[in-house]
Amino acid sequence: MNTYLLSKVLPLIFSPLGIILLLLLAFVIRKKIKFIYSAIIFLFVFSNGFVSDTLWHLLEYPWKRLNYSTLNSAEAIVVLSGGRHLPPGKTKIIEWGDPDRFFAGIKLYKEKKSNKLVFTGGVNPFKSNLPPEGNVYIEEAISMGIPRKDLFTTYPVYNTFEEAKAIKKLLFNDRNANQKRIILVTSAFHMKRAKKVFEREGMKVLTYPVDFKSNGNMISSLRNPLKWIPSATSLNKSSAAIREIIGRIIYY
Repeated sequence: MNTYLLSKVLPLIFSPLGIILLLLLAFVIRKKIKFIYSAIIFLFVFSNGFVSDTLWHLLEYPWKRLNYSTLNSAEAIVVLSGGRHLPPGKTKIIEWGDPDRFFAGIKLYKEKKSNKLVFTGGVNPFKSNLPPEGNVYIEEAISMGIPRKDLFTTYPVYNTFEEAKAIKKLLFNDRNANQKRIILVTSAFHMKRAKKVFEREGMKVLTYPVDFKSNGNMISSLRNPLKWIPSATSLNKSSAAIREIIGRIIYY
């Protein structure tokens, strides 16, 4: 729990919003106008659409969406958890924040890239009313015609590091992990970090990035005048990008 909380709090502190709040606090304490000017500059830069698009383009480079036919087969297709929540109401229907990972895993299985489809059991300790994400994915996969015997999930995990450990324990033993390869499915911005973490556990990784946030055309962003107008949406995108950059620094 403490590690999970720390991994969430640190990126918030060093996010654009966190730095802006720290600068404002410094102004209140020190009464120096330079802190206000610095906060305004940070706010303008990171709420700029071109800046946020550039950050996402850099995070997702060099990944591209691939045709399923281009991948070789592997021991298992591994789909990392992507986040989900309960909407208002009493139905208990769980909605997903990122269905691209799930559907890519299903498609790869149907393309016969592996006869093992594995979903990691992502959990959030602050959402104890939700089952591990892998359980939800398995139920959905069965409803789409995937045989239960080919579906697997890990024990509950909180982050990418724990996902890699759990996959290694589920599929391989310490002696043969480096002889096996998996097809790793996750968001493009997250792929570089995830690939490194799984390779450190000795697995050979075939990447299948999905859920792209950038359109790959920076010129169109540069020419769009609306991108230069500060917005809360762009600030949120920049903050998410900075969070991933911090995650890479920590994991590397």
